[in-house]
This record gives sequence, structure tokens and C-alpha cells, in this order.
Amino acid sequence: MYTTHVLAFRDEKDQFFKLAPQSPIPEDDRDAFSGLSYYEPSEDLVFTVALDPVEPTDVRISTTTGDERTYKRVATATFPVEGEDTTVALYSSGHESLFLPFRDTTSGSETYGAGRYIDVTPNEDGTALIDFNYAYAPFCAYSDRYSCALPPQENWMSVAIRAGERNPD
Repeated sequence: MYTTHVLAFRDEKDQFFKLAPQSPIPEDDRDAFSGLSYYEPSEDLVFTVALDPVEPTDVRISTTTGDERTYKRVATATFPVEGEDTTVALYSSGHESLFLPFRDTTSGSETYGAGRYIDVTPNEDGTALIDFNYAYAPFCAYSDRYSCALPPQENWMSVAIRAGERNPD
């Protein structure tokens, strides 16, 4: 059931990228677009984590176009990947979900070099689900019309996250 849900989400996203006027795929390339490249869904990279609140701190994050954006670091989370405890920071950007930009050892080879993102919805009990099967490349991976936040060094993981979107074909 879990895999079916992930695959259905991916099919919807592929249709959006192919057909929607808001798609980051350049219009001239959409006819040839046959879908994004993904890792096979893996429940090993789904974590229910305790969100460890931190003193909210403004963090200036560089973008792919050389600009900076300000996010507020509000929590950290730790989870085991490949037998190694990995800690990441989560940021508020004014939306209900938290923003988790990250790089891992697949960045630049198997996945988009500038990093990937996950949107994390906190639960009322102070936990959250971090599901790397929903890790996605930002729109700037598909078009230079976009300016995308670069994961700060505190979210550069020393492990491979082989889940979610792979390098664009």
C-alpha cells in the first residue's frame, strides 16, 4: 500500500511537469518529457523523528542565482542512515510545513548537484515524518528561470540518501 501511494504521487507530479503551465520544464521540451527519474520507494528511508526545538534563529541561505534568502531555523532532527546518526536543521519559511534542504553523497552524481528538498509537517506531539521518498529537486534543476535555496552546510549529510528524485534526464 505504501509503495502504491508513493507511485501515485509520482505519476501526478509527472503529469504536472508535462502538462501544467506552471511546470519548470521548458515548453519546447514538454512533448519529449516522459517523467522524472526516481529511486525505487524505500521504507528504510522513512523516519518518524522527534523535532528538537532550537532558539529560532534567522539564517541567510544562498541561492543558485547568487542571491540570499532568510529562513528561520526552528528545529533539528536526528535519525539513523547507513548505521550513522544524521542530524539536520529544519527551517520555517512562513508556511505550515518546515523546509528541509539537504545535500548527501549522491548530490552531483546521482541527484541534482545543488541539493534536494523535503517539506516536513510537524505533528502536535513534537514529532514529524521525514520521508525521503518525497525528496525532490528544486525547479532550478530543470530551468534557469528559477532561483533556488542552496542547502546550508549544516544539512550536508555524509551518507547516501537513495530515495526520491534522481538526476533529471
